[in-house]
Amino acid sequence: MKNVLYIALALTLTACKTNSPTMVNQLDTTSARSNLTIEINEIMSDSISIRALDYGNGAYWYSGSKGKYGKINAESGEVLKLQLPPGEALTMEFRSLAVTEHYTYLLSAGSPALVYKITNATNKVKLVYSELGEKVFYDSMKFWDDQEGIAFGDPSKDCLSIIKTIDGGATWNSSLCEDLPEFIIGEAGFAASNSNISLYKDHVWIVTGGAAARVLHSKDRGITWESYSTPIISGGEMTGIYAVDFYDDKLGVVIGGDWNNKNDNLANKAISYDGGNTWKLLNVDNGPGYCSDIVFIPETKGKELLAVGPQGIWWSGTQGDSWKKLSDQGFYTVKMISHKEGLLAGQNRISSFSLRGDL
Repeated sequence: MKNVLYIALALTLTACKTNSPTMVNQLDTTSARSNLTIEINEIMSDSISIRALDYGNGAYWYSGSKGKYGKINAESGEVLKLQLPPGEALTMEFRSLAVTEHYTYLLSAGSPALVYKITNATNKVKLVYSELGEKVFYDSMKFWDDQEGIAFGDPSKDCLSIIKTIDGGATWNSSLCEDLPEFIIGEAGFAASNSNISLYKDHVWIVTGGAAARVLHSKDRGITWESYSTPIISGGEMTGIYAVDFYDDKLGVVIGGDWNNKNDNLANKAISYDGGNTWKLLNVDNGPGYCSDIVFIPETKGKELLAVGPQGIWWSGTQGDSWKKLSDQGFYTVKMISHKEGLLAGQNRISSFSLRGDL
């Protein structure tokens, strides 16, 4: 983060995104947008909690409580509110969703775990998975493409729950405990923002909280796994990592903290330059406390970060070495489609936002 700028590297690399974490780390991480501000406009309100956002084919999708979900045209802002068929779904919170080229998948938190598959072109809905159990609770879901996806949940046996599909949700297979990293009693996940999982090519990272704040990493789409400890606060029921985002196969960030002590920013955010093997705590002097989501801002070469939580929105133009609070408005989750714009979702509302400041 505080490395010397190597001019030769800068001349070679600034015109394109690099997949080398060493090169990203050696670039000057001083942002050109030091005067950046944010403009927020509410575009939808409803009596639901919204904790999942995704984007595909010109539209944002969202899902929330009471079986409600919908999509928002990214260009016009037109909102289409939808609801799952009558039945158990209307009592569930759908805190996870994934948008692919032709489908959108919704996953409920709690038991029963329900996965619905929606055809984007027609909005046709089909229930493709159901799982009952006293301990069943899924936290996040991501898809690589129309057919292959992965979901992560709290332990229902003697290990964390990881299920995968390779046929568009028609069948799901649970990872065997013996194929996963050794389980730590009291370790689980948080269904706060659908951000416990990050994908990059064949890589998948999953983050945990509670008794441990770990990163589970697979280089082969969930066939084999390794686990790595982090310096993020852990040990309490509501402590740990709430969100992860990887820029490439090496550069990644995590954020979270203590939900019961939201002002504490001493050990709640960290960065990795080696694919998650090791983690370094980020600046705490002016950085955010507890947050439920964090993203690398698109088109900024891995320099800029946006973090959101109940106490506001923070921006960093220096890979987390320094922070600026942009707003006191609280949200659960964020999705950006460019360095200028995106959506924020939270309790009862979705808002569009624009970042003002030239790259």
